[in-house]
Amino acid sequence: MKPVLLVLLVLGILTGCKSAPEKITAAAPATNAPVAEANELAPPAPKKFPHRKMPTLFIVGDSTVHNAAPGLLGWGDVIGHYFDTNKIIVENHARPGRSSRTFQTQGWWTNILAAARPGDFVLIQMGHNDESPIADTNRARGTLRGLGEETTNVYNPVRRTPETVHTYGWYLRKYVTDARAKGMTPIICSPVPRLPRAAVTADFAESTAYVEWSEEIARNEHTYFINLNHLVLNHFIGLKPEEIRTTYYTTQDTTHFSPNGADLNARCVIDGLHDLNGCSLNVFLVPEPAPN
Repeated sequence: MKPVLLVLLVLGILTGCKSAPEKITAAAPATNAPVAEANELAPPAPKKFPHRKMPTLFIVGDSTVHNAAPGLLGWGDVIGHYFDTNKIIVENHARPGRSSRTFQTQGWWTNILAAARPGDFVLIQMGHNDESPIADTNRARGTLRGLGEETTNVYNPVRRTPETVHTYGWYLRKYVTDARAKGMTPIICSPVPRLPRAAVTADFAESTAYVEWSEEIARNEHTYFINLNHLVLNHFIGLKPEEIRTTYYTTQDTTHFSPNGADLNARCVIDGLHDLNGCSLNVFLVPEPAPN
């Protein structure tokens, strides 16, 4: 090492100076950043506003409902445009990477319940991440398959604590029961479809049990249901997978949506709401323009 450089290095150490900016190499993005975000616990519940005059529509979901990644959006990020926000507050609480289980165990659902009051509404779309492993060291977010009362006791290596894991149906029922206990109106949505692998025909149906299970839970609990999966697929009829991807999905995977796709999904939610007889959430929708 040259004497001049050695002197500068010693001075830097003695004075606590950082290396010169041009010597700093930017670290590569952490490959586990999405995992860290998916395991993030909910912050303390926000201060409640018991005297708010307007009802609130809360939205529960995963990264297909809220997504802040570059070039992506979730339908909950854009659905507020379809409501008269002078009459109702729309809050998208969906969190990327969550399952019906971890949205509850991490405290996100608790925060909604803390802010809820009679007359509020909640849209619930879960299922994409429920088929993940139950007790892996990555996210530990999976649920037991089915609708029953079965449980399994595991050690959760992410939260570092024992946990009793329930079925997908059990967690959905808990959303409905908790919401009603707070005076909210729960509305279950089936999971939006992943990118189809073949051209979509009129009789096309995505082969996932979570669509059927979400509908069965809504029927058994006598709560509103929007078959969002079916409504979105109807817009793909006659299109090939690459055409669908180019217009509605990201090029990076088969699950997440571009802004166009997010808006399509949001419009399908609105279409589904229009079909719900007696659902008072409809009175807060922005009137559709009259046909020419």
